[in-house]
Amino acid sequence: MKILPQLLISLGLLVCQFSFAQSNDKIKAELQKQFGSKIQIKSITPSPIPGIYEVVANSSIIYVDAQAKFLIQGSITDLKTGINLTDAREEEMNRIQFSDLPLQDSVKFVRGDGSRKMAVFADPNCGYCKTLEKTFQNMENITVYTFLTPILSPDSTTKSKAIWCANDPSKTWVNWMTMQTPLPTKTDCTTPLDKNVALAKKLGITGTPAIFFTDGNRIPGAASKDDLEKKLASLNKTNVK
Repeated sequence: MKILPQLLISLGLLVCQFSFAQSNDKIKAELQKQFGSKIQIKSITPSPIPGIYEVVANSSIIYVDAQAKFLIQGSITDLKTGINLTDAREEEMNRIQFSDLPLQDSVKFVRGDGSRKMAVFADPNCGYCKTLEKTFQNMENITVYTFLTPILSPDSTTKSKAIWCANDPSKTWVNWMTMQTPLPTKTDCTTPLDKNVALAKKLGITGTPAIFFTDGNRIPGAASKDDLEKKLASLNKTNVK
């Protein structure tokens, strides 16, 4: 007689799955109708709030109701734990394998013993990237792998080529970003710029700078020295354990 309860449970799960699939399809269809090719939907899942769905679109998280009549932009925070659930999901979603990065396609800068490693996607015409580069100059024992990612203008591509083709790309990059030192004129060498831009797109990078750490997590934008030091210190504690 135990078969009947088990059967009812199985039927209930099937109904729930079918209902969710219907909601999923309806939400996707409605969002595509509203935004067309501007939105690329990667997943739709129930959020922690009943009746609200999490939509991963264009590498960001938004929330909608089951009919996709209302769109919510912002974060969901668990008031009991104080955890920002949206930030946690985005961190998980955007995490990479640092060891998979093609570091040979980056400009390498070492300061001190170079023990603390970061990778940055940056454009030579990006003001925030210049601010970040100046921050790096005030930090100790770091290695920064900069992937030249010219996405702002054709001039960014020209400057990136000049930096990569220079006799000392690292010094040329730092001098340009921190002091606007004129760039060399040679731009006819083989560069990884197309690969870098493609990689940035694959990783969901929509603006520069984007900073990656050895645990695979990222910080978008020109993080402050305090924030960088805090993150690097947390990585060091993890490694010690």
